Amino acid sequence: MLLHSGSAVVASSVTAAALGTEPPGQDQGPPSNLRALIEAHKIAYAEFCKALHEIGGGRGDSARASREEERALLAICGYVAVEEGDRLAKARYLLEIEARGELDLAEHTQAVLRSTM
Repeated sequence: MLLHSGSAVVASSVTAAALGTEPPGQDQGPPSNLRALIEAHKIAYAEFCKALHEIGGGRGDSARASREEERALLAICGYVAVEEGDRLAKARYLLEIEARGELDLAEHTQAVLRSTM
């Protein structure tokens, strides 16, 4: 039985190589759409942190930056992840956000759940 399972792994790897794709389970990274959403959120989050920490920065600046960051995060939450790489990248990124305690609004949960339907 082990002999057959080993040859199945080799066969799937060879087939994937012949088709120009990675074998199942390989992390290929997120596709460009999700990658762009993640980068936009990282930029918005950095701007929000900068607005909070700037001396003399007006409350309007931090409120605007907060709305932009929230909008970017909701876009990731609502992203419909179809491929395995999408799902893994989305889950990993959202777990990082949640670990900081920032995935806390009902809108976040609703967007994630809607994206799975």
